[in-house]
Amino acid sequence: MSLNVIKQSIDLGEGRIIEIETGKLAKQADGSVVVKQGDTMLLATVVSNKDAKEGVDFLPLSVDYQEKYAASGRIPGGFLRREARLSDYEVLISRLVDRALRPLFPEDYHAETQVMISLISSDKDIMPDALAGLAASAAIAVSDIPFNGPISEVRVAKIDGQLVINPSRTDLERASLEFIVAGSAKDINMVEGESDEISEAELVEAIQFAHEAIKKQVAAQEELTRLVGKTEKRTYSHEDSDLELKAKITKDTYDKVYAVAKSNLGKDDRSSQFKAIQTEVLEALGEDASEGTKFLAKKYFHDVQYDAVRALLLNEGIRLDGRSTTQIRPIWSEVGYLPSAHGSAIFTRGETQSLTTVTLGAKADEQMIDGAFINGYNRFMLHYNFPAFSTGEARPNRGVGRREVGHGNLAMRAIKKVLPSDEENPYTIRVVSDILESNGSSSMATVCAGTLALMDAGVQLKAPVTGIAMGLITDENTGKYAILSDILGDEDHLGDMDFKVTGTAKGITACQMDLKVNGLSYEVLSKALDQAKDGRLHILGEIEKTLSKPREDYKPHAPRIVSMVIDKEFIGAIIGPGGKIIQEMQRETGATINIEEKDNRGYIQIFADNKAAIDQATTRIKNIVAKPEVGEVYEGKVKSIMPFGAFVEIMPGKDGLLHISEIDWKRFETMDGIFQVGDEVRVKLLDIDKQGKLKLSRKALLPRPPKEPAKQDA
Repeated sequence: MSLNVIKQSIDLGEGRIIEIETGKLAKQADGSVVVKQGDTMLLATVVSNKDAKEGVDFLPLSVDYQEKYAASGRIPGGFLRREARLSDYEVLISRLVDRALRPLFPEDYHAETQVMISLISSDKDIMPDALAGLAASAAIAVSDIPFNGPISEVRVAKIDGQLVINPSRTDLERASLEFIVAGSAKDINMVEGESDEISEAELVEAIQFAHEAIKKQVAAQEELTRLVGKTEKRTYSHEDSDLELKAKITKDTYDKVYAVAKSNLGKDDRSSQFKAIQTEVLEALGEDASEGTKFLAKKYFHDVQYDAVRALLLNEGIRLDGRSTTQIRPIWSEVGYLPSAHGSAIFTRGETQSLTTVTLGAKADEQMIDGAFINGYNRFMLHYNFPAFSTGEARPNRGVGRREVGHGNLAMRAIKKVLPSDEENPYTIRVVSDILESNGSSSMATVCAGTLALMDAGVQLKAPVTGIAMGLITDENTGKYAILSDILGDEDHLGDMDFKVTGTAKGITACQMDLKVNGLSYEVLSKALDQAKDGRLHILGEIEKTLSKPREDYKPHAPRIVSMVIDKEFIGAIIGPGGKIIQEMQRETGATINIEEKDNRGYIQIFADNKAAIDQATTRIKNIVAKPEVGEVYEGKVKSIMPFGAFVEIMPGKDGLLHISEIDWKRFETMDGIFQVGDEVRVKLLDIDKQGKLKLSRKALLPRPPKEPAKQDA
């Protein structure tokens, strides 16, 4: 069987080549490609049904990124020893690709569509996540699926002061900023990443730099489409229409909807009034109206809401809750609300509220990362929970969703940049944000509450971090636009942009942008960032009224940690045969003791919830690792008795010989009756010979008897 394999190459510079290949693998999918750089290979496939399901007025798109353990020569852990549900890392990459692709599908395309990206070979220094968006878009490009792309994603980083596209994993460790940027040849539509308190101008510069690389990757996909012969896409009809019904609903409801939008009602009251108008629309259709007609009526009413809310903003500058475009909702916060937590805070902004806790743990509490590409340990975790009651809904709790993973990761990135170093902070830290109310920007509430809770716990943050969600309303026909600070849930849903920015007073630590409209100029982007900075600083001033800096000490009930560094030679002595010594110390002191070898040293962490346990364990370890010093006096214990003297243990595992001649100033002919095994004896260390043997003396600590006077001759 002959294969029609078609390839395209993209030159990243410095000898780095990305190759896109199609026509060899997964040919029954609507589109499939293999993207290769170095030894890293991604297989991306896309399949889209020909028809949409009845009653569906959105795009049922699913994007799954998965790493095969064989790609890095590893066997999965766990009982089943096979790839299981997606890890948080894989979910985050899936979300990055989904957010870049979704806005580029036609609005009226509603067929179920599935994109799958698999890491099938890995190169330890080439990051596969920066290639996943390119692979997904290329798979669509070689299919007949309608798509207003292509798009691509790249990682942009600043390393040693220079901007770099898709840096190696090794170089990335030195980066002062790191963002995944996605877009088409014309526009940027997704940004996510973190940075070391950079300026707004630096962020814009990095995005522009990334866009130039994206344009080259898009051009390569366009050429690939031409070579494959898929320039003509499938025809489809996924939406019925009734222009007469649309005109009637618009005429009957627009003014009413506009009035409700302008009434400055709260979220629930506003929603109820919109719902009442929709009910009137449906009742006016009559009892004989078909389900299809009712479906269209709901869609057209939503269009009226969309148009009215946006027109109110653009024409009158009035938002749904009556604020100006730059105004932040009222804020209140409190720390120490939960007496048993190691740190806690409530942060409330408008109708969005987070109750956040901090738990301090030992090294044993670290999170183990066991992925095909990334594995190791994580000492800082931030988990975000979004229960149904936070929006007044009742629905089953099905576990953590992708949205919760993504929001938690953004908040974690924002705060991670200001945590003390590992040397300054011995704890494993877990932050948990429970969203109790939600009306927009709950991930940014998590950042603010997380900062307060960490400072309440006594974690010495370098600076407090706050965050704000920005929105955008545009009119392509008139060129009007409005940038909105601290957006509501409805403003996110009905708007064109959700741009979350976090940072300190000094600069930006993280951001996440999703754009739903074409043509965001860098001028508008710069204005949005400047407006976001003003909002962040306002919020910072508000939380500093509650707590302006970290508490000087941890809570009395918080666990304590002591760290020690010892010579490598003592590690075995502390652990003991089969772990006997360290287990005995933990059992008798109540402390948790962790020891690891690194850089030819032993690093010990002693963890306990009370000082006495810490002190007792510390003393025992110091005794084990202490080195005998000539001239020092020790309280020893007789371990064995020989005809020529006794062996005395002066430190754990360190015995010395107390010779019979060194027991006393008087002479002993035999050891009988002098000592019993277990007797305590105070001795002085006289010498350590070349073999390391210890010479002890008891006599040296006793007063020397006076010499007897010499006998005179008669």
